[in-house]
Amino acid sequence: MPRTRLEAHLRPRKQPRQARSVETRARILDAAKSVFAEHGYAAGTTNRIAEAASMSVGSLYQYFPNKDAILVELVNAHVAEGMTALAGALANAGPISRPDHVGPAVRAVVSAMVGVHATDRALHRVLFEESPRPPSLLADLRRLEDSAVETVASVLVGAGLGGDDPAFRARVTVVAIESLVHRLVASDAPVDLEALTKETTELVNGYLTR
Repeated sequence: MPRTRLEAHLRPRKQPRQARSVETRARILDAAKSVFAEHGYAAGTTNRIAEAASMSVGSLYQYFPNKDAILVELVNAHVAEGMTALAGALANAGPISRPDHVGPAVRAVVSAMVGVHATDRALHRVLFEESPRPPSLLADLRRLEDSAVETVASVLVGAGLGGDDPAFRARVTVVAIESLVHRLVASDAPVDLEALTKETTELVNGYLTR
């Protein structure tokens, strides 16, 4: 899926082509993950990121113009991971051609989403709660949600659970899973991930099969 064109101040300055540049860019992003998770958005400065990546801030600026450009890359990577997890969960669920096939598929999807969100809770809070979201990034997130809705709608129709408006039922399903998992996994309070998976699965299954 083509991405929306980023605002000028958020575009990476160097697209790596050689192996060394690819490694350096990856090192910056890995360092940024650690810095943002530890210090948050406001204190997650490019100086700290450069220090964590063992390079000068001038070298960092050869790749990214500012920390928001780095954050956009991290958000896009996280969302891509989520889309891959969704596709993998549905593929592993096998054929979904009857209503009773949907329950295991929903659990597989919820479990995959919990796994993606629980990887680094502190970083997730920075990416989706503390940092600003430019219009181009919001547009990409909406398009990715639309893609997920289209996939889920197709599954519901195939299982005979599409109802009168499969796209709407699919959007409710996608938003419910994403919102519940994001809100609870990213919270400061301890969360039993298995219980979260079980309860979210039961809620969504109840909605789809009522």
